[in-house]
Amino acid sequence: MKISGNLEDTITIIDSLLGMNADFLKRRFHVFGQYPAAVFYYSSMTNSTMINSEILKPLMYPPPSLESESIAEDQLKSILFNDSLYHSGGQLESSISILVDGILLGKTIVVVDKLDEAFLVHTRSLDKRAIDQPATEQVIRGPREGFIEMLDTNISLLRYRLPTIDFHIETMEIGRRSKSKVAVCYLDGVTNLDLLKEVNKRLSNIDIDAVLDSGYLEQYIEDNHLSPFPQVQYTERPDKVVANLLEGRVAIIVDGSPLALVVPTVFNQFYQTVEDYTERFLLMSAIRMARLVALVFSLIFPSLYVAIISFNPELIPTEFAVAVAGGRAGVPFPAIIEVLVIEISMEVLREATIRLPQQVGGALSIVGVLVVGQAAVAAGFASPITVVIIALTTIGSFATPAYNAALALRLLRFPLIIMAGIFGLYGVMIGLILILNHLLSLKSFGVPYMSPLVPGNFQGMKDVLIRGPLWWMSDRPSFLQTIEKNRLGTEAESGFDVMENLHNQTENVLDPMNEKKSKGASVDGESPPDNGDPSRGNTV
Repeated sequence: MKISGNLEDTITIIDSLLGMNADFLKRRFHVFGQYPAAVFYYSSMTNSTMINSEILKPLMYPPPSLESESIAEDQLKSILFNDSLYHSGGQLESSISILVDGILLGKTIVVVDKLDEAFLVHTRSLDKRAIDQPATEQVIRGPREGFIEMLDTNISLLRYRLPTIDFHIETMEIGRRSKSKVAVCYLDGVTNLDLLKEVNKRLSNIDIDAVLDSGYLEQYIEDNHLSPFPQVQYTERPDKVVANLLEGRVAIIVDGSPLALVVPTVFNQFYQTVEDYTERFLLMSAIRMARLVALVFSLIFPSLYVAIISFNPELIPTEFAVAVAGGRAGVPFPAIIEVLVIEISMEVLREATIRLPQQVGGALSIVGVLVVGQAAVAAGFASPITVVIIALTTIGSFATPAYNAALALRLLRFPLIIMAGIFGLYGVMIGLILILNHLLSLKSFGVPYMSPLVPGNFQGMKDVLIRGPLWWMSDRPSFLQTIEKNRLGTEAESGFDVMENLHNQTENVLDPMNEKKSKGASVDGESPPDNGDPSRGNTV
């Protein structure tokens, strides 16, 4: 339906659609004191000061340049839009449905009698929380900013870190009722165009009533919906999103959600942190290896314990076996039942700690573990070694930075424990082979999940088990098939060439040996060496 040009008819139609809402306001006035008009908006979503000063006031009085002239009806639309409206975000629209959708999104519409188009003005103003440190991704060294629920603010955080014309943003609306605005961010000239088309295709195929969080989109665009492993990475950190964009990935941000999605995703991304790249590579390589050990512990430690205790106790050293047997002497259950009960109790306690208020949750987690664990051992319900094994497993799962990846490993512990209780070490190996086979079969937007290990790529392996020096990683990940491959410098052949050039240009300007040589040369009547020339100074 289009605007007819009759003001009363337009008011009747809009009133019938939105008039029953308490926060819907309608204000009649006269343009330039002679043409009847009306303004419509939601008071709960707009800035009333902006409406009064930038819409109503300039439309009620003619521009100073036209005060003494009479304004004809055929010139009214052009004068209002080009000379009177004091707002940069205005447009002309004739469709009733688009005007009503604009009001629902927080915009203001102005309808003037005898005009076949209305003015749609961007006056949306919503309260928002301040930019704060991300709660889900703690960082020791790195930026402290995190996304919030407002899409415009999140985009500004990315623009601030990527002030380049290559940073492009495409938007679309998803959700028949929510009409949620979704932004697709990428780097032009870096991101593979086929990947961008596939992302837009999967998002366009989503037909859902409402999108309340980015997690809704994640479940629709992932490749394997039955896999416990996440194939889309989410993050609350703008710097992490920028780092992925620079590698050639695509970021998806939803209006109303503080978590951005990054695609495609490989497994090694889920145990990497921001500190891996802001600290020196030797230290962070050791920390990453410790994180990997904790990840393996969180998956197979309970099942190994069950298999060895139940089937292969001869693998335990004699003195330790005696201690374990003494601890389990009063326990009436087999090892598999004991481990499953304690493991389930720990998962329930962990979930209760998350759901409780913050003031109570920390105390319950510590006191609950101590009291329940000690009481279970004292009652003969569980052995001390079992409590230690489950505690180490839980701590190992906390060391995994990504919550969704840690949750997948937590769930896979239970089938491994059951297989270990039935088949022993053979069951553990069969379970691990099945998990590895599943990981090798997964893909994220066509990228193998275990890249760059399988298929193997030497350049990518520099950032898998260890974190190689930044100058080693001169190329972007090959599995992303980016348009621009090199990210370290186009002149140098490799990262080693770049570092060699940097070393050749560096001098020990404060080296005491340089000072002694300089003084000795002055005493002998010779001029001191020119430290400004790298070829003559003592370089690193």
